[in-house]
Parts: sequence; structure tokens; C-alpha cells
Amino acid sequence: MMYLIHHGVDALKSFKTMEGVRKGKGIKPDVVDDLKAHGVEDWYIDSCQKIKYLFPRAHATAYVMMAYRIAYCKVHYPLAYYAAYFSKRTEEFDANEIIKGQQHIKNKLDELDALADERKLDVKESDRLADYQVVYEYYLRGYNFERANLYESAAEDFIIKPNGLLMALSSIDGVSEAQAKSIVAARADGEFSSVDDLKTRAGLNKTTIAALKSHGCLDGLQETNQFTLF
Repeated sequence: MMYLIHHGVDALKSFKTMEGVRKGKGIKPDVVDDLKAHGVEDWYIDSCQKIKYLFPRAHATAYVMMAYRIAYCKVHYPLAYYAAYFSKRTEEFDANEIIKGQQHIKNKLDELDALADERKLDVKESDRLADYQVVYEYYLRGYNFERANLYESAAEDFIIKPNGLLMALSSIDGVSEAQAKSIVAARADGEFSSVDDLKTRAGLNKTTIAALKSHGCLDGLQETNQFTLF
């Protein structure tokens, strides 16, 4: 844009022209004639016609600044960084897999790397690879995960603990964010007396109950409030 302005092209036209170039739309014929009339070289115009996407200087600067901030946080406030990262990816995060520890994650990474050597990973596999890399790094830095807890875990956010993170309820495969929020809202009225009580008060289905049991969230909680008399 500044290049065109320096050649005497109207500032607004310079901006609109380069917006079109930035989006891969090139320069319109009537605008080309105007640029040539202002002495803009053919090589510049030809280059603009070939561009498919252009990264603005301000955009690039913003990305670099954000990358620096993230890197600083990751080095100096690691648990805050990991808590934010995992909290944003609870639907992709599989608590039952992650809780198995460092070696298990390393094995999963090796499997995905081997698969990538054979063929191109699909989107889901690529996302899982990226997440496992961050989890493995987290373990290598000496941190641990605490299993999601029915009464202490947040619905979506990972909670910082002295040497690790407490998993969010929605990080459990089979527990949606809406269901996790429902559990948090229901527990505000007091402890659950049984699995049936939890199911009724939080409006959970059998699949969600099974997922909570599998993760260990319902350990020690009786199935019903009914008593059998002998």
C-alpha cells in the first residue's frame, strides 16, 4: 500500500487495491491503467496478479507479539500455560488416555509417528498427535494430572494444583460441556446421595454415567437411595 502511495496513487485506492491483492483477487484492469499512469512498474503489477494471499505487516507483527507472549508464559508460568491450552481443547482431550502416564503417551506418539510414515494423517489423527506432543512435554517437565473429581473439578477449565492440573469434567470422553456444566450446577445444592440422585439432579444419561464411572468419579457413591431390609 505504501509503495503505491509513494507513487502518488490515492491513499484509499491504494488500500482497496492491496486489500484485493491480499485476498488473492489481483488488480482490476481499470486500476491497472491508473497504476501505470502513476508510474508503477510492470513487475510490481505482475507480481500482485500472481499473489494468492498476502500477510499484512501489522498482522505479522501481531502474530510475532502473541508468539512471544505465549513463549514467555510457557517458560515462566508453565502450569498457567498448560491449563489454558488444555481447557481450550477439552472436547479433544481424552482424560482416560492421558491419565495413564508419560510412557503411555510416548507409546501413542510412536504409533502416530509410525502411521504418519505410512500415509498422511487425517485431521483427527493430526490433532491427536499435536495434543499428545504437548501432554508428553508436560509430563517431561515433571507435572502430573489429577483425575477429574465430581465435586472439585470445573466443567471446562483445568485447575492449577501444586504440582500439576486437576482435569475438567468435560475432558472425560463421553461427558459433554453441557453435561459437565449441569453437574457443577447440581452439586451447588449439596452432595449427591447416590448415582441415581446425580443422574436425576444433573439430567444425565446412561452414557455419561458410564463415562464418569470409567474415570473413577463415582467411586464410593452407592447406586440408589433404596435400602434393603433383612
